[in-house]
Amino acid sequence: MVKKILYIIFFLIAANAFATHNRAGEITFRHISGLTYEITVETYVKGSVPTPNGEVDRPKLEINWGDGSPLDSIPRINGDGTAITFTLKKCTYVAQHTYPAPAPFPYVISVEDPNRNQGIYNVPNSVNVPFYIETQLYINPFSGINNSPVLNNPPIDNACVGSVYIHNPGAVDSDGDSLYYSLQSSFGAGGQPIANYQYPLASNFIIIDPLTGDLIWDSPTTQGEYNVAILIEEFRNGFRIGSVLRDMQITVVGGCPPPPDITGITDTCIIAGDTLDFNYLASGPSSITLTSTGIPYSINNPAFFQQPFIGSSTFGNFYWETQCNHVRNSPYFISVKGIDTSPYNLADFHTTTITVIGPKPENLAAIVQANNINLIWNKTRCGQVVSYKVYRKLGPSGWSPGPCETGIPPSAGFQLIATTGSINDTTFSDNNNGIGLVPGEDYCYRIVACYPDGAESIASDEVCDQLKKDVPIMTRVNVNTTSTTNGSIYVEWSKPTEHNTVQWAGPYRYLIYRGEQNSNNMVLIDSTASINDTMYLDTMLNTLDFQYFYRVDIYNLTGGSRDLMGFSAVASSVYLNITPSDNRLTLTWDEFVPWTNSQHVIYRQNPATLIFDSLDITSNTSYIDSGLVNLSTYCYKVKSIGRYSSPGTIDPIENFSQENCGQPVDNVVPCPPSLCVEINCQQQQSLLNWVNQNPGCADDVIQFNIYKKDSLNGEYQLITNIPNGTEASYLYDNEKSMVGCYVITGIDSAGNESLFSDSVCIDNPNGACAGNNGCVFISNESDQSDCYIYSLPNVFTPGEDGLNDVFQPFPYRFVESVDMQIFNRWGNLVYWTSDPNILWDGTEQDSEKPCVDGTYFYTCTVNEECLEGTNPRKIKGFITLLRTK
Repeated sequence: MVKKILYIIFFLIAANAFATHNRAGEITFRHISGLTYEITVETYVKGSVPTPNGEVDRPKLEINWGDGSPLDSIPRINGDGTAITFTLKKCTYVAQHTYPAPAPFPYVISVEDPNRNQGIYNVPNSVNVPFYIETQLYINPFSGINNSPVLNNPPIDNACVGSVYIHNPGAVDSDGDSLYYSLQSSFGAGGQPIANYQYPLASNFIIIDPLTGDLIWDSPTTQGEYNVAILIEEFRNGFRIGSVLRDMQITVVGGCPPPPDITGITDTCIIAGDTLDFNYLASGPSSITLTSTGIPYSINNPAFFQQPFIGSSTFGNFYWETQCNHVRNSPYFISVKGIDTSPYNLADFHTTTITVIGPKPENLAAIVQANNINLIWNKTRCGQVVSYKVYRKLGPSGWSPGPCETGIPPSAGFQLIATTGSINDTTFSDNNNGIGLVPGEDYCYRIVACYPDGAESIASDEVCDQLKKDVPIMTRVNVNTTSTTNGSIYVEWSKPTEHNTVQWAGPYRYLIYRGEQNSNNMVLIDSTASINDTMYLDTMLNTLDFQYFYRVDIYNLTGGSRDLMGFSAVASSVYLNITPSDNRLTLTWDEFVPWTNSQHVIYRQNPATLIFDSLDITSNTSYIDSGLVNLSTYCYKVKSIGRYSSPGTIDPIENFSQENCGQPVDNVVPCPPSLCVEINCQQQQSLLNWVNQNPGCADDVIQFNIYKKDSLNGEYQLITNIPNGTEASYLYDNEKSMVGCYVITGIDSAGNESLFSDSVCIDNPNGACAGNNGCVFISNESDQSDCYIYSLPNVFTPGEDGLNDVFQPFPYRFVESVDMQIFNRWGNLVYWTSDPNILWDGTEQDSEKPCVDGTYFYTCTVNEECLEGTNPRKIKGFITLLRTK
């Protein structure tokens, strides 16, 4: 029997020891077809190949597919495992699984295996902590097919005390998705955090670069084995579409030589079609072997990496002949690993970011037409381009793209005016959305090629041109006088200077058109008889109430004919609107002009001199004049200042609006006061206290209104008006019920009433009702017990002594009615009432005869007042009736 017990104990200890072997690993997936995916699990375990008898081994692993199906087993495909060292092997498990359907949530694929290896420094009692890894798979038809990144650098490394340690997973995503890295703690049973887990101690820090994936530990302080996890998340078009959680182990040793040191470029860009050719230098105390991972090695026309020789001072060469199919929105990451031949196999990593950008569109040209400019450019040599963006700016930009700059930044001043439909659309006619371009403006253009994933090419060279000045160019629409009947506007334009004098020999005539309020249905108002006659004064207008629009047409009158040569763009007067408010006036103005107004001068009339003095300058089309006196009149006008972008016209162009006046009025409602309520159940009183919230609101509150509703679904009713704006409290007594909600409003000197304050509700604190809510306090003169709950005595003594002669409740609050029934010992009803005070004098209600002494039973439904309405509460008990003489 003793031998049997010892054998069992030995077996349990051995099984536990043999099961503690997991050091690192991760799960990846690859799409096969439909809803079927191939799942690969790689684990790094303590063990040798071949596996000796008695050593732990996992020919299969249990796996959770994450779709609710039972746990499954996944087979190892590399025999007994692949030997890394004599005591370390890599096990690779592969199986396919078909998921039931797409889902808005991820399928969490996980493996949990007992247990981790013994003695992990930052995992307490690691020998008894399960090893856990997971990967999240999203199946979403809207985001497309997805494959997880493949991690090419093993999750097992050595580090040295006091030296900076660097690791990179070498993640390669075949779909070109963006990867985001974060440092995580290792997980245990059920994917839960490990109790008392700590990140490895560092002299300075341990961090991970979220974009490159470089894990930097600066620097280990204590020898031992440490485990950390790296979460690698995939993003496509800004949405998270999957993740891989790698659990890795780092062995820190002491007394070792410095690790290798790799130097090289960290960030570069290249135009598709050019070649990248550069070296990484590596040095260390022993020979170094260089390897490199990254997407460029696994795509069409791949990159190459080679190390000509192995030595303690060596180099690796990166060579890539890029092509157009390498252009993408996100950069490529190249990870170079150098590992030495010392007994500790220390390593260094170096990451390079490479952006492959599309070439700029070539040979952009502008062809000037009558009212538009036609653009033409060469079709790009990159066949995957899907469209071109057309940008325009008034006047030259002076901007040139930087060496790696794609697209056009907002700071360059260009406006996107069109996007073509395909790579073959290499022409565009700019007619300003049908309005027509304006003579006198210098129009500058650039083109950008667009790729399917949102990548943009370098911007084309800039080309500028302008329409011929063969038509009148509007320069002035100035309000001279403001009146409702006798206002006037001065109109001016520049004469044509580039018209065809052979075709149009003259003489010439201008026809002047005017529109009221808009440019539709403009009417002919007058004409001038000379090409040099470019000024006109329009009179008898209502310039106070209306905005006016003008256009000038030019006709050739050779030989008595009347031929239209062309017409100007439409230009309007500056129209000023004024909106009154409390102690301020808001000025806004409208203008529709073919030139660009860059500044506006605000003028206000001096009431003493009646002269308009300049008040301020703004580039906006609105202005607030504050600090004014309510109901006083203030008059304004606005001067616009602008110019055309090409030379040859008047500069600056200045025009005045009409004069307009307004009076500030107090139309700003006060802020709602902040309300609290103090209740006194004993006195049946509510003391309302409030604070007037003036800052940012009207500051002339002169009275308050207090409202109450008796239930949550009721309507607020005015219970009082406080005519003094300095009051801050109100005592509400003689209430029918204390239950209810209060709000308060403030009213200013102009009669503006604020919104309701936040409601403060008092509920019945007794029985089945909810407690008080909001800013409610119990009076210092009272306490919660004063809000008496409805309760009944158990004895009363009707008689002639005048003491305790009727059966009635103790003091109570918040009761609307009762349904009281009293029975004798035989169950006969002797008294009933709905009066909460009951007032039974010991007489049988029907016969009006005195009841005999003894014990009586009652049931009572108490209808308590609550915010949500009447709430019934049942009570029952016994009454002893004792008559006195």
